[in-house]
Amino acid sequence: MPVFQLSDEIIFPDPSLAEPDGLLAVGGDLSPERILTAYKNGIFPWFSEHEPILWWSPDPRLVLFPQKFIISHSLKQKIKQNIFSVRMDSNFEQVIRACAETERRHEDGTWITDEMKAAYIELHRKGFAHSVECYFDGKLVGGLYGISLGKSFFGESMFHSMTDASKVALYYLVEKTKQFDYLFIDSQVETDHMISLGAELIPRENYLKLLKEAMMFLSKAGNWKKKSEW
Repeated sequence: MPVFQLSDEIIFPDPSLAEPDGLLAVGGDLSPERILTAYKNGIFPWFSEHEPILWWSPDPRLVLFPQKFIISHSLKQKIKQNIFSVRMDSNFEQVIRACAETERRHEDGTWITDEMKAAYIELHRKGFAHSVECYFDGKLVGGLYGISLGKSFFGESMFHSMTDASKVALYYLVEKTKQFDYLFIDSQVETDHMISLGAELIPRENYLKLLKEAMMFLSKAGNWKKKSEW
């Protein structure tokens, strides 16, 4: 299959036309309208510094169904002990910066470029991008961020500087998605870490059907800090 070159018009090719590795298209921009259109169609941007904007729709797709989230005994104890103060949408910019600066095994550099950071900060200002943050003694020590549309959450990245801080953030995200009756949390591509927490690979065809169902509902836009009950 060819990799499609995007034009100024905000449209995407059929995700089923993606390359075997999931690469679908190149080019375009990171305007809020284009990014949201991509997510609604099962597509997301992912590229490194000095690369053109690349758009992906992998098959299979890694998703976490909220009811299948695995809580280990140690994680359950940390949640009960309230070691971390958990907030939502209190410091989105610091979370995305921390995710970009976190060194990860098997990765050279970061895909969260300055262009990506600016784009998702703008989506946060518009009420579509959200963060979950864990604090210890007033310092941010873990968190995650992603996009919410319809009854789905598209996880982008997480980080921690204290053991289990990102897992606690994910636990509270899962609880929020249960409260909102979300169908799934999109984890995009396979990682051992997310698999260990209950995420599973499903065929892209099945994912797109779930996505279509999720998009039939209004999005929970706005600042989630005001909607939190923790």
